[in-house]
Amino acid sequence: MTRVGVLALQGDVREHRAMLEHLDVETVPVRTPADLQGLQGIVFPGGESTAIAHLLKSSGLAEALGELINDDFPVFGTCAGLILLSSEILDGRAQQWSFGALDVAVRRNGYGRQIASFEVPVSVSGIGEYEAVFIRAPRIERVSKEVSVLASLDKDGEHPVLIRQGNLWGCSFHPELTTDSRIHDAFVQSL
Repeated sequence: MTRVGVLALQGDVREHRAMLEHLDVETVPVRTPADLQGLQGIVFPGGESTAIAHLLKSSGLAEALGELINDDFPVFGTCAGLILLSSEILDGRAQQWSFGALDVAVRRNGYGRQIASFEVPVSVSGIGEYEAVFIRAPRIERVSKEVSVLASLDKDGEHPVLIRQGNLWGCSFHPELTTDSRIHDAFVQSL
Protein backbone atom coordinates (compact mmCIF):
# COMPACT_ATOMS: atom_id res chain seq x y z
CA MET A 1 0.00 0.00 0.00
CA THR A 2 1.20 3.51 -0.82
CA ARG A 3 2.21 5.46 2.29
CA VAL A 4 2.16 9.28 2.14
CA GLY A 5 2.86 11.74 4.93
CA VAL A 6 0.99 14.97 5.52
CA LEU A 7 2.96 17.69 7.27
CA ALA A 8 0.89 18.07 10.45
CA LEU A 9 2.20 21.23 12.07
CA GLN A 10 -0.54 23.65 11.01
CA GLY A 11 -3.09 23.99 8.21
CA ASP A 12 -5.35 21.68 6.20
CA VAL A 13 -3.96 18.41 7.55
CA ARG A 14 -7.26 16.60 8.13
CA GLU A 15 -8.59 17.50 4.67
CA HIS A 16 -5.51 16.21 2.82
CA ARG A 17 -5.50 13.01 4.85
CA ALA A 18 -9.18 12.41 4.08
CA MET A 19 -8.59 12.96 0.35
CA LEU A 20 -5.64 10.54 0.30
CA GLU A 21 -7.44 7.92 2.40
CA HIS A 22 -10.36 8.13 -0.07
CA LEU A 23 -7.77 6.97 -2.65
CA ASP A 24 -6.81 4.02 -0.39
CA VAL A 25 -3.49 5.63 0.54
CA GLU A 26 -2.14 5.09 4.03
CA THR A 27 -1.47 8.51 5.54
CA VAL A 28 0.89 9.50 8.32
CA PRO A 29 0.71 12.81 10.18
CA VAL A 30 4.28 14.15 10.13
CA ARG A 31 5.30 16.12 13.23
CA THR A 32 8.85 14.89 13.88
CA PRO A 33 11.74 13.58 11.75
CA ALA A 34 10.96 10.03 12.93
CA ASP A 35 7.54 10.27 11.21
CA LEU A 36 9.29 10.44 7.82
CA GLN A 37 10.41 6.80 7.96
CA GLY A 38 8.89 4.58 5.28
CA LEU A 39 7.06 7.32 3.38
CA GLN A 40 6.87 7.39 -0.41
CA GLY A 41 5.93 11.09 -0.55
CA ILE A 42 4.62 13.96 1.54
CA VAL A 43 2.04 16.72 1.25
CA PHE A 44 2.79 20.22 2.53
CA PRO A 45 -0.69 21.63 3.23
CA GLY A 46 -2.11 25.11 3.02
CA GLY A 47 -2.09 27.21 6.17
CA GLU A 48 0.03 30.16 7.23
CA SER A 49 3.44 29.87 5.55
CA THR A 50 5.44 31.81 8.15
CA ALA A 51 3.91 29.82 11.02
CA ILE A 52 4.60 26.51 9.27
CA ALA A 53 8.18 27.59 8.48
CA HIS A 54 8.78 28.48 12.15
CA LEU A 55 7.32 25.14 13.30
CA LEU A 56 9.47 23.26 10.77
CA LYS A 57 12.59 24.75 12.41
CA SER A 58 11.47 24.21 16.01
CA SER A 59 10.37 20.59 15.34
CA GLY A 60 13.65 19.62 13.68
CA LEU A 61 11.81 18.79 10.45
CA ALA A 62 13.37 21.57 8.35
CA GLU A 63 16.76 19.88 8.10
CA ALA A 64 15.37 16.35 7.66
CA LEU A 65 12.92 17.44 4.95
CA GLY A 66 15.59 19.54 3.25
CA GLU A 67 17.77 16.45 2.92
CA LEU A 68 14.89 14.41 1.49
CA ILE A 69 13.97 17.16 -0.98
CA ASN A 70 17.61 17.35 -2.11
CA ASP A 71 17.46 13.57 -2.69
CA ASP A 72 14.47 13.99 -5.06
CA PHE A 73 11.79 12.93 -2.55
CA PRO A 74 8.24 13.55 -3.88
CA VAL A 75 6.49 16.55 -2.30
CA PHE A 76 3.10 18.08 -3.11
CA GLY A 77 2.83 21.64 -1.75
CA THR A 78 -0.54 23.39 -1.77
CA CYS A 79 -0.95 27.12 -1.06
CA ALA A 80 1.41 27.68 1.90
CA GLY A 81 3.14 24.43 0.91
CA LEU A 82 3.89 25.93 -2.50
CA ILE A 83 5.43 28.97 -0.79
CA LEU A 84 7.63 26.69 1.34
CA LEU A 85 8.94 24.92 -1.77
CA SER A 86 9.54 28.06 -3.87
CA SER A 87 12.96 29.44 -4.67
CA GLU A 88 11.79 33.06 -4.33
CA ILE A 89 9.13 34.66 -2.12
CA LEU A 90 8.54 38.12 -3.51
CA ASP A 91 6.81 39.64 -0.49
CA GLY A 92 7.93 37.40 2.34
CA ARG A 93 8.16 38.61 5.89
CA ALA A 94 11.51 39.35 7.49
CA GLN A 95 13.39 36.11 8.18
CA GLN A 96 10.90 34.05 6.14
CA TRP A 97 12.65 31.12 4.52
CA SER A 98 11.78 28.36 2.08
CA PHE A 99 13.36 25.14 0.85
CA GLY A 100 14.18 26.85 -2.46
CA ALA A 101 13.44 23.65 -4.38
CA LEU A 102 10.86 24.70 -6.98
CA ASP A 103 12.38 27.16 -9.45
CA VAL A 104 9.53 29.67 -9.20
CA ALA A 105 8.81 33.06 -7.67
CA VAL A 106 5.60 33.43 -5.69
CA ARG A 107 3.76 36.32 -4.09
CA ARG A 108 2.01 35.51 -0.80
CA ASN A 109 -1.74 36.31 -0.87
CA GLY A 110 -1.24 37.25 -4.53
CA TYR A 111 -4.93 36.88 -5.33
CA GLY A 112 -6.08 38.93 -2.34
CA ARG A 113 -7.03 38.50 1.28
CA GLN A 114 -9.44 35.86 2.56
CA ILE A 115 -12.44 38.06 1.71
CA ALA A 116 -11.34 37.88 -1.95
CA SER A 117 -11.48 34.04 -2.03
CA PHE A 118 -12.97 32.53 -5.16
CA GLU A 119 -13.67 29.32 -7.07
CA VAL A 120 -13.02 29.00 -10.78
CA PRO A 121 -12.75 26.13 -13.26
CA VAL A 122 -9.24 25.47 -14.59
CA SER A 123 -8.09 23.03 -17.23
CA VAL A 124 -5.56 20.61 -15.74
CA SER A 125 -3.20 18.76 -18.08
CA GLY A 126 -4.06 15.06 -18.13
CA ILE A 127 -7.13 15.58 -15.93
CA GLY A 128 -9.49 18.04 -17.62
CA GLU A 129 -11.67 20.70 -16.07
CA TYR A 130 -11.27 21.09 -12.32
CA GLU A 131 -13.03 23.48 -9.91
CA ALA A 132 -10.18 25.27 -8.11
CA VAL A 133 -10.68 26.91 -4.69
CA PHE A 134 -8.46 29.94 -4.01
CA ILE A 135 -8.16 31.21 -0.41
CA ARG A 136 -5.40 33.77 0.28
CA ALA A 137 -3.58 31.97 -2.51
CA PRO A 138 -0.01 32.62 -3.61
CA ARG A 139 0.40 33.91 -7.15
CA ILE A 140 3.12 32.23 -9.20
CA GLU A 141 4.87 35.15 -10.90
CA ARG A 142 7.81 33.39 -12.54
CA VAL A 143 8.57 29.82 -13.60
CA SER A 144 11.83 28.53 -15.04
CA LYS A 145 12.03 26.34 -18.12
CA GLU A 146 12.52 23.31 -15.83
CA VAL A 147 9.00 23.78 -14.45
CA SER A 148 5.98 22.24 -16.20
CA VAL A 149 2.77 24.25 -15.98
CA LEU A 150 -0.11 21.80 -15.49
CA ALA A 151 -2.88 24.40 -15.08
CA SER A 152 -3.29 28.15 -15.50
CA LEU A 153 -6.02 30.66 -14.77
CA ASP A 154 -5.94 31.72 -18.40
CA LYS A 155 -5.63 29.97 -21.75
CA ASP A 156 -2.26 31.53 -22.62
CA GLY A 157 -0.59 30.05 -19.50
CA GLU A 158 0.47 33.43 -18.16
CA HIS A 159 -0.93 32.76 -14.66
CA PRO A 160 0.13 29.22 -13.64
CA VAL A 161 -1.68 27.68 -10.66
CA LEU A 162 -0.53 24.04 -10.75
CA ILE A 163 3.09 23.20 -11.56
CA ARG A 164 5.54 20.33 -11.44
CA GLN A 165 9.32 20.15 -11.44
CA GLY A 166 10.51 16.55 -11.26
CA ASN A 167 9.08 15.02 -8.08
CA LEU A 168 7.95 18.39 -6.72
CA TRP A 169 4.39 19.59 -7.26
CA GLY A 170 3.11 23.07 -6.38
CA CYS A 171 -0.48 24.26 -6.32
CA SER A 172 -1.80 27.78 -5.64
CA PHE A 173 -5.29 26.54 -4.82
CA HIS A 174 -6.76 24.04 -2.33
CA PRO A 175 -7.60 20.70 -4.00
CA GLU A 176 -8.24 19.21 -0.55
CA LEU A 177 -11.30 21.45 -0.10
CA THR A 178 -13.25 19.81 -2.93
CA THR A 179 -14.70 16.34 -3.40
CA ASP A 180 -12.60 15.89 -6.56
CA SER A 181 -9.60 13.66 -5.81
CA ARG A 182 -8.04 13.68 -9.31
CA ILE A 183 -5.12 16.00 -8.49
CA HIS A 184 -4.20 14.04 -5.37
CA ASP A 185 -4.52 10.86 -7.44
CA ALA A 186 -2.15 12.25 -10.08
CA PHE A 187 0.43 12.94 -7.35
CA VAL A 188 -0.03 9.45 -5.87
CA GLN A 189 0.26 7.83 -9.31
CA SER A 190 3.56 9.66 -9.84
CA LEU A 191 5.16 8.06 -6.76
